[in-house]
Amino acid sequence: MNARQPWVRLILFFLIIGFLLERGGLLTLAGMMVVVIGVSWLWSRYSLDRISYSRRLPLSRGFPGENIDCQVVVENNKILPLGWLELRDRWPWSAAPEDENMLAGSQASEEGILRILYTMRGFHRIKREIKLRLRKRGVFTLGPLETVSGDPFGFFESRKKVDNRQKIVVYPEMLSVEQMKLNPDDPFGLSQTRRRLYQDSTRPIGIRDYRPEDGFRQIHWPATARMGVLQTRVFQPISGLDLVICMNVATFEPYWQGVQPELLEALLSTSASLAYQSFLMGYRVGLISNGGMAHARKTFRVPPGRSPKHMPHLLESLAAIKPVAYGPFDRFLLREAPYLEYGSTLIVVTGVMPKSLHEALFKLKARSRKVVLVALTEEEPEFIHNTDIIHLPFEHSEKVQ
Repeated sequence: MNARQPWVRLILFFLIIGFLLERGGLLTLAGMMVVVIGVSWLWSRYSLDRISYSRRLPLSRGFPGENIDCQVVVENNKILPLGWLELRDRWPWSAAPEDENMLAGSQASEEGILRILYTMRGFHRIKREIKLRLRKRGVFTLGPLETVSGDPFGFFESRKKVDNRQKIVVYPEMLSVEQMKLNPDDPFGLSQTRRRLYQDSTRPIGIRDYRPEDGFRQIHWPATARMGVLQTRVFQPISGLDLVICMNVATFEPYWQGVQPELLEALLSTSASLAYQSFLMGYRVGLISNGGMAHARKTFRVPPGRSPKHMPHLLESLAAIKPVAYGPFDRFLLREAPYLEYGSTLIVVTGVMPKSLHEALFKLKARSRKVVLVALTEEEPEFIHNTDIIHLPFEHSEKVQ
Protein backbone atom coordinates (compact mmCIF):
# COMPACT_ATOMS: atom_id res chain seq x y z
CA MET A 1 0.00 0.00 0.00
CA ASN A 2 1.92 3.00 -1.31
CA ALA A 3 0.88 6.59 -1.84
CA ARG A 4 1.18 7.99 -5.31
CA GLN A 5 4.33 10.02 -5.09
CA PRO A 6 3.16 13.04 -7.18
CA TRP A 7 0.44 13.84 -4.60
CA VAL A 8 2.92 13.71 -1.75
CA ARG A 9 5.29 16.03 -3.58
CA LEU A 10 2.41 18.39 -4.44
CA ILE A 11 1.34 18.70 -0.78
CA LEU A 12 4.92 19.42 0.26
CA PHE A 13 5.17 22.02 -2.47
CA PHE A 14 2.00 23.84 -1.28
CA LEU A 15 3.18 23.76 2.33
CA ILE A 16 6.60 25.19 1.50
CA ILE A 17 5.25 27.90 -0.82
CA GLY A 18 2.49 28.76 1.67
CA PHE A 19 5.01 29.24 4.51
CA LEU A 20 7.50 31.16 2.40
CA LEU A 21 4.94 33.45 0.81
CA GLU A 22 2.65 33.50 3.84
CA ARG A 23 -0.34 32.52 1.72
CA GLY A 24 -3.09 31.14 3.95
CA GLY A 25 -5.02 29.76 0.96
CA LEU A 26 -2.16 27.47 -0.02
CA LEU A 27 -1.74 26.27 3.58
CA THR A 28 -5.48 25.60 3.82
CA LEU A 29 -5.39 23.69 0.55
CA ALA A 30 -2.42 21.67 1.74
CA GLY A 31 -4.20 20.93 5.03
CA MET A 32 -7.34 19.78 3.22
CA MET A 33 -5.23 17.55 1.01
CA VAL A 34 -3.56 16.06 4.09
CA VAL A 35 -6.99 15.28 5.55
CA VAL A 36 -8.16 13.73 2.27
CA ILE A 37 -4.96 11.67 1.98
CA GLY A 38 -5.27 10.56 5.61
CA VAL A 39 -8.88 9.49 5.20
CA SER A 40 -8.01 7.73 1.94
CA TRP A 41 -5.15 5.88 3.63
CA LEU A 42 -7.38 4.73 6.49
CA TRP A 43 -10.12 3.74 4.05
CA SER A 44 -7.65 1.67 2.03
CA ARG A 45 -6.11 0.26 5.22
CA TYR A 46 -9.43 -1.27 6.35
CA SER A 47 -11.00 -1.89 2.94
CA LEU A 48 -10.15 -5.62 2.86
CA ASP A 49 -11.06 -6.32 6.49
CA ARG A 50 -13.98 -8.70 6.97
CA ILE A 51 -14.27 -9.47 3.25
CA SER A 52 -15.30 -13.07 2.66
CA TYR A 53 -15.19 -14.98 -0.60
CA SER A 54 -16.45 -18.52 -1.01
CA ARG A 55 -17.03 -21.00 -3.81
CA ARG A 56 -20.00 -23.26 -3.14
CA LEU A 57 -19.73 -26.55 -5.01
CA PRO A 58 -22.57 -29.02 -4.40
CA LEU A 59 -20.41 -31.57 -6.25
CA SER A 60 -16.64 -31.46 -6.44
CA ARG A 61 -16.09 -34.59 -8.54
CA GLY A 62 -17.28 -35.90 -11.84
CA PHE A 63 -16.33 -37.35 -15.21
CA PRO A 64 -14.96 -35.69 -18.35
CA GLY A 65 -17.65 -33.85 -20.28
CA GLU A 66 -19.89 -33.23 -17.27
CA ASN A 67 -20.91 -29.84 -15.91
CA ILE A 68 -21.00 -28.91 -12.22
CA ASP A 69 -22.58 -25.85 -10.63
CA CYS A 70 -20.51 -23.34 -8.72
CA GLN A 71 -21.81 -20.36 -6.76
CA VAL A 72 -19.39 -17.55 -5.97
CA VAL A 73 -20.41 -15.55 -2.89
CA VAL A 74 -18.72 -12.27 -1.90
CA GLU A 75 -19.62 -10.54 1.38
CA ASN A 76 -18.62 -7.18 2.85
CA ASN A 77 -19.21 -7.78 6.56
CA LYS A 78 -18.52 -4.24 7.78
CA ILE A 79 -20.15 -0.82 7.59
CA LEU A 80 -17.37 0.68 5.43
CA PRO A 81 -18.45 0.65 1.75
CA LEU A 82 -16.07 -0.23 -1.06
CA GLY A 83 -15.80 1.99 -4.10
CA TRP A 84 -14.18 -0.92 -5.90
CA LEU A 85 -13.18 -4.48 -5.09
CA GLU A 86 -11.26 -6.69 -7.51
CA LEU A 87 -11.08 -10.47 -7.01
CA ARG A 88 -8.47 -12.55 -8.82
CA ASP A 89 -9.17 -16.26 -8.42
CA ARG A 90 -6.94 -18.88 -10.07
CA TRP A 91 -8.92 -21.59 -11.89
CA PRO A 92 -7.59 -24.51 -13.97
CA TRP A 93 -8.49 -24.54 -17.66
CA SER A 94 -9.42 -28.24 -17.33
CA ALA A 95 -12.26 -27.31 -14.94
CA ALA A 96 -13.03 -23.82 -16.22
CA PRO A 97 -16.37 -22.10 -16.83
CA GLU A 98 -18.29 -23.15 -19.94
CA ASP A 99 -17.55 -19.68 -21.30
CA GLU A 100 -13.76 -19.74 -21.34
CA ASN A 101 -13.71 -15.98 -22.01
CA MET A 102 -14.52 -15.51 -18.31
CA LEU A 103 -10.91 -16.41 -17.51
CA ALA A 104 -7.96 -14.18 -18.24
CA GLY A 105 -4.55 -15.58 -19.07
CA SER A 106 -1.90 -16.13 -16.41
CA GLN A 107 1.78 -17.00 -16.25
CA ALA A 108 0.91 -20.68 -15.72
CA SER A 109 -0.28 -22.24 -18.99
CA GLU A 110 -2.56 -24.76 -17.25
CA GLU A 111 -4.62 -22.17 -15.39
CA GLY A 112 -6.39 -18.85 -15.91
CA ILE A 113 -7.60 -16.08 -13.63
CA LEU A 114 -11.24 -15.33 -12.88
CA ARG A 115 -11.34 -11.54 -12.46
CA ILE A 116 -14.41 -10.01 -10.82
CA LEU A 117 -14.85 -6.28 -10.13
CA TYR A 118 -17.57 -5.12 -7.72
CA THR A 119 -18.76 -1.98 -5.96
CA MET A 120 -20.11 -2.92 -2.54
CA ARG A 121 -21.95 -1.02 0.16
CA GLY A 122 -21.67 -1.86 3.84
CA PHE A 123 -22.97 -5.31 4.88
CA HIS A 124 -23.53 -6.23 1.26
CA ARG A 125 -23.60 -9.73 -0.24
CA ILE A 126 -23.27 -10.62 -3.93
CA LYS A 127 -23.88 -14.06 -5.45
CA ARG A 128 -22.83 -15.21 -8.88
CA GLU A 129 -23.72 -18.50 -10.57
CA ILE A 130 -21.04 -20.16 -12.72
CA LYS A 131 -21.29 -23.49 -14.51
CA LEU A 132 -17.98 -25.38 -14.69
CA ARG A 133 -17.11 -27.73 -17.54
CA LEU A 134 -14.94 -30.74 -16.66
CA ARG A 135 -12.69 -31.14 -19.67
CA LYS A 136 -10.15 -33.85 -18.81
CA ARG A 137 -9.06 -36.32 -16.14
CA GLY A 138 -7.08 -35.10 -13.18
CA VAL A 139 -7.11 -33.57 -9.71
CA PHE A 140 -7.31 -29.79 -9.99
CA THR A 141 -7.26 -26.89 -7.55
CA LEU A 142 -9.36 -23.75 -7.49
CA GLY A 143 -7.48 -20.88 -5.88
CA PRO A 144 -5.66 -19.28 -4.20
CA LEU A 145 -7.44 -15.91 -4.23
CA GLU A 146 -6.00 -12.42 -4.40
CA THR A 147 -8.19 -9.46 -3.36
CA VAL A 148 -7.40 -5.87 -4.31
CA SER A 149 -9.18 -2.74 -3.12
CA GLY A 150 -8.48 0.82 -1.99
CA ASP A 151 -9.96 4.23 -1.34
CA PRO A 152 -12.59 5.77 -3.66
CA PHE A 153 -10.11 8.40 -4.93
CA GLY A 154 -7.55 5.85 -6.07
CA PHE A 155 -4.71 7.25 -3.96
CA PHE A 156 -3.97 3.99 -2.13
CA GLU A 157 -4.31 0.30 -2.87
CA SER A 158 -4.42 -2.76 -0.62
CA ARG A 159 -3.76 -6.37 -1.63
CA LYS A 160 -4.40 -9.54 0.27
CA LYS A 161 -3.83 -13.20 -0.63
CA VAL A 162 -6.22 -15.82 0.71
CA ASP A 163 -5.27 -19.50 0.59
CA ASN A 164 -8.78 -20.87 0.11
CA ARG A 165 -7.95 -23.68 -2.27
CA GLN A 166 -10.63 -26.21 -3.21
CA LYS A 167 -10.10 -29.52 -4.95
CA ILE A 168 -11.98 -30.77 -8.00
CA VAL A 169 -11.54 -34.40 -9.04
CA VAL A 170 -12.23 -35.49 -12.61
CA TYR A 171 -12.34 -39.29 -12.77
CA PRO A 172 -11.12 -41.28 -15.77
CA GLU A 173 -13.74 -41.93 -18.41
CA MET A 174 -15.76 -45.07 -17.61
CA LEU A 175 -16.38 -47.80 -20.18
CA SER A 176 -19.12 -50.40 -20.10
CA VAL A 177 -18.49 -54.14 -20.40
CA GLU A 178 -19.98 -54.00 -23.89
CA GLN A 179 -17.62 -51.18 -24.93
CA MET A 180 -14.67 -53.27 -23.75
CA LYS A 181 -16.13 -56.26 -25.65
CA LEU A 182 -16.11 -58.51 -22.59
CA ASN A 183 -18.55 -61.23 -21.60
CA PRO A 184 -21.18 -59.49 -19.40
CA ASP A 185 -21.80 -62.67 -17.36
CA ASP A 186 -18.14 -63.42 -16.64
CA PRO A 187 -15.90 -60.57 -17.88
CA PHE A 188 -12.72 -61.91 -16.24
CA GLY A 189 -13.24 -65.64 -16.71
CA LEU A 190 -13.28 -66.19 -12.95
CA SER A 191 -16.68 -67.80 -12.44
CA GLN A 192 -15.17 -71.23 -11.80
CA THR A 193 -12.54 -70.01 -9.37
CA ARG A 194 -14.32 -67.18 -7.61
CA ARG A 195 -15.43 -69.26 -4.63
CA ARG A 196 -12.38 -71.48 -4.46
CA LEU A 197 -10.83 -71.66 -0.98
CA TYR A 198 -7.15 -70.96 -0.44
CA GLN A 199 -4.97 -71.38 2.61
CA ASP A 200 -3.10 -68.47 4.10
CA SER A 201 0.38 -69.81 4.95
CA THR A 202 0.84 -66.97 7.47
CA ARG A 203 -2.11 -68.13 9.63
CA PRO A 204 -1.57 -71.71 10.98
CA ILE A 205 -4.51 -73.08 12.98
CA GLY A 206 -3.43 -76.66 13.74
CA ILE A 207 -2.04 -79.96 12.41
CA ARG A 208 -3.43 -83.17 10.91
CA ASP A 209 -2.18 -86.45 9.44
CA TYR A 210 -0.20 -86.23 6.22
CA ARG A 211 -1.97 -86.84 2.90
CA PRO A 212 -0.35 -87.69 -0.45
CA GLU A 213 -1.51 -84.42 -2.03
CA ASP A 214 0.14 -82.32 0.68
CA GLY A 215 3.30 -80.40 -0.22
CA PHE A 216 6.64 -81.24 1.34
CA ARG A 217 6.89 -77.75 2.88
CA GLN A 218 3.62 -78.26 4.78
CA ILE A 219 5.04 -81.07 6.93
CA HIS A 220 5.29 -80.14 10.61
CA TRP A 221 8.54 -81.90 11.56
CA PRO A 222 8.48 -81.27 15.35
CA ALA A 223 4.95 -82.73 15.57
CA THR A 224 5.98 -85.63 13.35
CA ALA A 225 8.91 -86.45 15.63
CA ARG A 226 6.69 -86.20 18.70
CA MET A 227 3.84 -88.37 17.34
CA GLY A 228 5.82 -90.78 15.17
CA VAL A 229 3.53 -90.18 12.19
CA LEU A 230 3.89 -87.57 9.44
CA GLN A 231 1.93 -84.47 10.39
CA THR A 232 0.89 -81.55 8.15
CA ARG A 233 0.24 -77.92 9.10
CA VAL A 234 -3.32 -76.70 8.66
CA PHE A 235 -3.74 -73.04 7.74
CA GLN A 236 -6.61 -70.59 7.90
CA PRO A 237 -8.79 -70.98 4.77
CA ILE A 238 -9.61 -67.79 2.88
CA SER A 239 -11.86 -67.15 -0.12
CA GLY A 240 -10.32 -65.64 -3.24
CA LEU A 241 -12.59 -62.59 -3.36
CA ASP A 242 -9.79 -60.02 -3.35
CA LEU A 243 -9.12 -58.53 -6.75
CA VAL A 244 -6.25 -56.11 -7.37
CA ILE A 245 -5.91 -53.95 -10.47
CA CYS A 246 -2.21 -53.75 -11.42
CA MET A 247 -1.77 -50.89 -13.89
CA ASN A 248 1.36 -50.24 -15.93
CA VAL A 249 1.80 -46.50 -16.50
CA ALA A 250 4.61 -47.02 -19.02
CA THR A 251 3.48 -46.56 -22.65
CA PHE A 252 6.90 -47.17 -24.21
CA GLU A 253 9.54 -49.82 -23.79
CA PRO A 254 11.89 -48.89 -22.18
CA TYR A 255 9.68 -47.13 -19.65
CA TRP A 256 11.75 -43.91 -19.53
CA GLN A 257 11.48 -43.22 -23.27
CA GLY A 258 8.39 -40.98 -23.04
CA VAL A 259 4.61 -41.09 -22.84
CA GLN A 260 1.73 -41.55 -25.24
CA PRO A 261 -1.06 -39.48 -23.62
CA GLU A 262 -3.91 -41.18 -25.50
CA LEU A 263 -2.70 -44.67 -24.56
CA LEU A 264 -2.22 -43.62 -20.94
CA GLU A 265 -5.79 -42.30 -20.77
CA ALA A 266 -7.03 -45.55 -22.30
CA LEU A 267 -5.15 -47.53 -19.64
CA LEU A 268 -6.66 -45.40 -16.88
CA SER A 269 -10.19 -45.70 -18.31
CA THR A 270 -9.80 -49.47 -18.65
CA SER A 271 -8.48 -49.82 -15.09
CA ALA A 272 -11.26 -47.65 -13.66
CA SER A 273 -13.93 -49.58 -15.58
CA LEU A 274 -12.56 -52.98 -14.53
CA ALA A 275 -12.37 -51.85 -10.91
CA TYR A 276 -15.97 -50.63 -10.99
CA GLN A 277 -17.28 -53.82 -12.62
CA SER A 278 -15.35 -55.93 -10.10
CA PHE A 279 -16.85 -53.93 -7.25
CA LEU A 280 -20.34 -54.57 -8.61
CA MET A 281 -19.58 -58.30 -8.83
CA GLY A 282 -18.83 -58.44 -5.10
CA TYR A 283 -15.03 -58.35 -5.07
CA ARG A 284 -12.91 -56.44 -2.60
CA VAL A 285 -11.04 -54.25 -5.08
CA GLY A 286 -7.53 -52.86 -4.70
CA LEU A 287 -5.09 -51.00 -6.92
CA ILE A 288 -1.34 -50.86 -7.43
CA SER A 289 0.60 -48.99 -10.10
CA ASN A 290 4.18 -48.16 -10.98
CA GLY A 291 3.07 -44.55 -11.49
CA GLY A 292 2.85 -41.88 -8.85
CA MET A 293 -0.01 -39.62 -7.86
CA ALA A 294 0.08 -35.84 -8.15
CA HIS A 295 2.38 -34.16 -5.59
CA ALA A 296 4.08 -37.51 -4.85
CA ARG A 297 7.29 -39.02 -6.17
CA LYS A 298 6.71 -42.68 -5.46
CA THR A 299 4.44 -45.56 -6.39
CA PHE A 300 1.32 -46.23 -4.36
CA ARG A 301 -0.91 -49.06 -3.19
CA VAL A 302 -4.65 -49.00 -2.42
CA PRO A 303 -5.51 -52.08 -0.32
CA PRO A 304 -8.62 -54.07 -1.33
CA GLY A 305 -11.87 -52.92 0.23
CA ARG A 306 -15.63 -52.74 -0.19
CA SER A 307 -16.71 -49.82 1.99
CA PRO A 308 -19.01 -47.15 0.45
CA LYS A 309 -16.10 -44.70 0.33
CA HIS A 310 -13.63 -47.16 -1.16
CA MET A 311 -14.61 -46.89 -4.83
CA PRO A 312 -14.49 -43.04 -4.91
CA HIS A 313 -11.08 -43.24 -3.22
CA LEU A 314 -9.85 -45.75 -5.80
CA LEU A 315 -11.14 -43.67 -8.73
CA GLU A 316 -9.57 -40.54 -7.26
CA SER A 317 -6.24 -42.35 -7.08
CA LEU A 318 -6.51 -43.18 -10.78
CA ALA A 319 -7.50 -39.58 -11.54
CA ALA A 320 -4.38 -38.31 -9.78
CA ILE A 321 -1.85 -40.54 -11.54
CA LYS A 322 0.95 -38.64 -13.30
CA PRO A 323 2.35 -39.76 -16.69
CA VAL A 324 5.60 -40.92 -15.12
CA ALA A 325 6.63 -44.53 -14.53
CA TYR A 326 8.87 -45.17 -11.53
CA GLY A 327 10.81 -48.20 -12.71
CA PRO A 328 10.12 -51.31 -14.82
CA PHE A 329 6.64 -52.75 -14.34
CA ASP A 330 7.80 -56.38 -14.09
CA ARG A 331 10.10 -55.63 -11.14
CA PHE A 332 7.38 -53.55 -9.51
CA LEU A 333 4.88 -56.45 -9.73
CA LEU A 334 7.27 -58.98 -8.18
CA ARG A 335 8.18 -56.53 -5.42
CA GLU A 336 4.54 -55.78 -4.55
CA ALA A 337 3.22 -59.36 -4.75
CA PRO A 338 4.24 -60.37 -1.19
CA TYR A 339 2.15 -57.48 0.22
CA LEU A 340 -1.05 -58.74 -1.44
CA GLU A 341 -3.44 -61.14 0.26
CA TYR A 342 -2.80 -64.79 -0.51
CA GLY A 343 -5.37 -65.97 -3.04
CA SER A 344 -5.94 -62.54 -4.56
CA THR A 345 -6.78 -62.27 -8.24
CA LEU A 346 -4.45 -59.92 -10.11
CA ILE A 347 -5.74 -58.09 -13.19
CA VAL A 348 -2.69 -56.74 -14.99
CA VAL A 349 -3.49 -53.81 -17.31
CA THR A 350 -0.71 -52.79 -19.68
CA GLY A 351 -0.14 -51.15 -23.05
CA VAL A 352 3.28 -52.73 -23.67
CA MET A 353 4.39 -56.37 -23.38
CA PRO A 354 8.16 -56.75 -23.02
CA LYS A 355 9.61 -60.22 -22.53
CA SER A 356 10.46 -59.41 -18.91
CA LEU A 357 6.74 -58.89 -18.17
CA HIS A 358 5.93 -62.35 -19.57
CA GLU A 359 8.49 -63.84 -17.19
CA ALA A 360 7.12 -61.87 -14.24
CA LEU A 361 3.54 -63.07 -14.90
CA PHE A 362 4.78 -66.66 -15.09
CA LYS A 363 6.50 -66.24 -11.70
CA LEU A 364 3.34 -64.77 -10.19
CA LYS A 365 1.37 -67.77 -11.41
CA ALA A 366 3.96 -70.07 -9.87
CA ARG A 367 3.26 -68.36 -6.54
CA SER A 368 -0.39 -69.50 -6.65
CA ARG A 369 -1.68 -66.17 -7.96
CA LYS A 370 -4.69 -66.03 -10.23
CA VAL A 371 -3.56 -63.69 -13.01
CA VAL A 372 -5.65 -62.07 -15.74
CA LEU A 373 -3.75 -60.06 -18.36
CA VAL A 374 -5.61 -57.17 -20.02
CA ALA A 375 -3.41 -56.01 -22.88
CA LEU A 376 -4.05 -52.83 -24.87
CA THR A 377 -1.21 -53.70 -27.24
CA GLU A 378 -1.65 -53.56 -31.01
CA GLU A 379 -0.65 -57.22 -31.39
CA GLU A 380 -2.10 -60.03 -29.30
CA PRO A 381 0.29 -61.11 -26.50
CA GLU A 382 2.01 -64.47 -26.62
CA PHE A 383 0.50 -67.40 -24.74
CA ILE A 384 1.27 -67.50 -21.02
CA HIS A 385 0.65 -70.80 -19.26
CA ASN A 386 -2.45 -70.79 -16.98
CA THR A 387 -2.98 -67.05 -17.50
CA ASP A 388 -6.20 -65.65 -18.94
CA ILE A 389 -5.50 -63.04 -21.61
CA ILE A 390 -7.97 -60.33 -22.63
CA HIS A 391 -6.79 -58.42 -25.70
CA LEU A 392 -8.29 -54.95 -26.11
CA PRO A 393 -6.19 -53.44 -28.93
CA PHE A 394 -5.81 -49.69 -28.73
CA GLU A 395 -5.83 -47.83 -32.02
CA HIS A 396 -3.28 -45.03 -31.98
CA SER A 397 -4.55 -41.93 -33.71
CA GLU A 398 -1.25 -40.14 -33.05
CA LYS A 399 1.92 -41.13 -31.26
CA VAL A 400 3.34 -38.45 -29.00
CA GLN A 401 6.78 -38.78 -27.52
